[in-house]
Amino acid sequence: MSKILITCAITGSIHTPSMSPYLPITPDEIAAHGVDAAHAGAAILHLHARNPETGQPSSAEADFMAFLPRLKQSTDAILNISTGGSAVMTLDQRLAAPKRAEPEMCSLNMGTMNFALYPAAERISDWKFEWEKPFLENSDDLVFKNTPRDMVRILTEMGQDRGARFEFECYDIGHLYMLKHFVDRGLVKGPLFIQFVFGVLGGMGPDPENLMHMKVIADKLFGDDYMFSVLAAGRHQMPLITMSAAMGGHVRVGLEDSLMIARGQLAKTNAEQVQKIRRIVEDLGREVATPTAAREMLGLKGADRTTI
Repeated sequence: MSKILITCAITGSIHTPSMSPYLPITPDEIAAHGVDAAHAGAAILHLHARNPETGQPSSAEADFMAFLPRLKQSTDAILNISTGGSAVMTLDQRLAAPKRAEPEMCSLNMGTMNFALYPAAERISDWKFEWEKPFLENSDDLVFKNTPRDMVRILTEMGQDRGARFEFECYDIGHLYMLKHFVDRGLVKGPLFIQFVFGVLGGMGPDPENLMHMKVIADKLFGDDYMFSVLAAGRHQMPLITMSAAMGGHVRVGLEDSLMIARGQLAKTNAEQVQKIRRIVEDLGREVATPTAAREMLGLKGADRTTI
């Protein structure tokens, strides 16, 4: 099997501060978590920003640039900036920081979907900030907009114009076919790095059968010209990404995807999750890719060609 890529998603835009005191919010916290995760073995850091005062998801360039240069200076990890941002942001807001930073890599969501977080509100009684409860509860009427026109804009402005490669986030089978559509149009070229996403209410359920089927369809559509990784939400994180590693795929961990390190035990750092999956994949006989190896595997332009 090829070397395995470990991605770590540091903070995201889904979990709220009341869910865990360890969720990184400030630039100092995001930078420290990212550095430690990279040193633990994460070749790729998937990055969102937060308002440092309230913990709300932020699209502000200043909030990103408060930690991106520190990560670049302190690690050799690939800095992968989300173009998904938060489902409540406009596309202009979501693209502001990526266009400013011109990173080696961005995420790209491959379809419009329901993105329902409201069940999480039922498990919290003490709220740190006023925005959190309505943010979660109102997701019962939330559409995460990623139209073909949106995708073409991201592929053009980030890919063609700025040389970024993509983590294609696929939450369902149809998203693979949408990606194939853009390959056929010549807007996307291999090797593709596809993130299979499981466990978000509105997307695929976290069933092993779904992972097997995604792999079958991706093989059919893309042949040998792609790599897949697995992202699984909550308690499904470790079981499904371990399955991915055993199938020859890659893995993603991080507090964006799960706040836990074991049943009933909050993870205190992102690095804990990286260390855990690293032990697992090495026991399976996989070699963890360094950032240098990851850049070669993914065909990236290099950190020296970013504006971070």
